[in-house]
Amino acid sequence: MTVRKTSPKKASTKQASAESGRAGVDAYLARVPEPARSTLEKMRAMIRTAAPKEATEAISYGIPSFQLKGGLVWYAAFKNHCSFFPMDHSLEEEFAEELKKYKTSKGTIQFPVDKPLPKALVARIVKARVALNKVKAQG
Repeated sequence: MTVRKTSPKKASTKQASAESGRAGVDAYLARVPEPARSTLEKMRAMIRTAAPKEATEAISYGIPSFQLKGGLVWYAAFKNHCSFFPMDHSLEEEFAEELKKYKTSKGTIQFPVDKPLPKALVARIVKARVALNKVKAQG
């Protein structure tokens, strides 16, 4: 019986990919003007805290994202607002009361360039997305 081992090259490639993902997000944020940059950096920290340790950062669809068994959440800056993309319309319904003061549309939450979403709300949305992704991954 032959036992296959994961090659060290494959493991380091995955690690390099995660590092380049963080670097890509760093580069994206460096191009964002203030005050939106500081707002997105706060969002990034909130998401990182709420997401499992194995979640990785990447640029997806041209904007920063966290990935865990597929896309987890995205966030971005635009001219007149920032957006958080949980990419699941059912979450808008689940968190409707807390989101009523924000503009929402098809899995997108818009908020001011100088004020991130509340930390507790971001944490609950990220945890809900983690649960949804785990269910999808199981089949």
